[in-house]
Amino acid sequence: MKLLKDIIYGIRIEEVKGNTNVAVENVSFDTREVQNLSLFVAIKGTNTDGHNFINKAEESGACAIVCQELPKILKDEITYIKVSNSAESLGIIASNFYDNPSDKLKLIGITGTNGKTTCATLLYDLYRLMGFKTGLISTVNIKISHKTYPSTHTTPNAVKLNELLSEMVDQGCTHVFMEVSSHALDQKRVAGISFDIAAFTNISRDHMDYHPTIDHYIGCKKMLFNSLKKDAFAIINRDDPYGIEMAREIKAKSIYYGLREEVDFLGKVIENNISGLSVEIDGMEMTSRLIGEFNAYNLLVVYSVARKLGEEALTILTVLSNLKAPDGRFEYIISPNKVTAIIDYAHTPDALENILKTLVGLRSSNQKILTVFGCGGDRDKGKRPLMGDISSLYSDHIFITSDNPRSEDPSTIIEEIRTGIRNEKNKKVTVVLDRRQAIDQACKIAKSGDIILIAGKGHEKYQIIGSEKIHFDDLEETIKIFKKIKK
Repeated sequence: MKLLKDIIYGIRIEEVKGNTNVAVENVSFDTREVQNLSLFVAIKGTNTDGHNFINKAEESGACAIVCQELPKILKDEITYIKVSNSAESLGIIASNFYDNPSDKLKLIGITGTNGKTTCATLLYDLYRLMGFKTGLISTVNIKISHKTYPSTHTTPNAVKLNELLSEMVDQGCTHVFMEVSSHALDQKRVAGISFDIAAFTNISRDHMDYHPTIDHYIGCKKMLFNSLKKDAFAIINRDDPYGIEMAREIKAKSIYYGLREEVDFLGKVIENNISGLSVEIDGMEMTSRLIGEFNAYNLLVVYSVARKLGEEALTILTVLSNLKAPDGRFEYIISPNKVTAIIDYAHTPDALENILKTLVGLRSSNQKILTVFGCGGDRDKGKRPLMGDISSLYSDHIFITSDNPRSEDPSTIIEEIRTGIRNEKNKKVTVVLDRRQAIDQACKIAKSGDIILIAGKGHEKYQIIGSEKIHFDDLEETIKIFKKIKK
């Protein structure tokens, strides 16, 4: 229980109607969670407006309402607080309600189009193995010390986020590593959160179903760095075209990493093969089970963050060399007849190109690359032809199939992917609507030594078809198929 006057501290208040010296039992922006003595925050969302549910919140026992527009009828027993931005206010209120847990942790936020999950997970594992109690908030899962919980969003809503951080404080965690999505930044889910370090991986096309322009997308990413305090660090990819933009006019100290520029933390790829990387960082060589230049950047993020947190270089590299990638990030298995299948979350044009270019660079002259992929429904349609073109450019054969079609017709999505494939490449393409059958066909035509990339879903254990969420796991299906193959 907290007093209303204490949990609204720091929000931009325009008007107050009622008493702020009242007890609040919980905070919610969803009327289904409102109970007696709740504070309800009415948020104008992308699909619904919480202001339309103020009456329901009042009937459910809310003692206070935070909103951008006061209702026409005000009830005497309820306190109404008008603010300029309800979403931003919710973040600050949630932080206050849970005693500002981010102030009690070393909190590291990672943003960018690709690499967020890998960097956050590697940092969590690195610090856990170095003897720290750590927390992880990622697309794949949430971890509090040694306990793992399922994740529903890359970055949770403001109330859930502060609840998780508070639990991490209670469990004795000292360091927490979290992904910060552009949606979360735009929707102010991390308002009121204090980051010690923010890291930028890269920018490429993604979420154009949500962001009206690429500039809006970039601007949302930059919000994380704009929010940093003077004593924080911004870890920036100097090789990325948007790296300098992230660091422009921020209060925090900018620290740069890269493979090509003069930077604070410089890396160099010594060797890259299917079993892993050999990378030189700060003049010291390390090996890693991760592959590809894109993962060399991820390793640099982890190293840079750990160094700015005060860890010894040799200790970082020694422990880091033993870590594996997160589930669904370049996870590979080999069949009895020596076909390699790689399961990867690559679902953007840039991510797909990175992994295919890496495979092309690693294969021998007689190895074929077979790619199985699709694109999600009700999402950015503009990336579909781009991914079609990229897949045909680097693959010997492509199986275009369903991803998470959601409410769209899978055939329509596939045809939009095919528009990006150049005419001379069409002979490479096989369309198989059913994802299980597409994986099966790819495995059956692959010969010894060939590489099958199954892209787009990675760690996901489901497919969303219409409104139904059904169990489906790319790795699980591939293992079943491989078990039937003879040497």
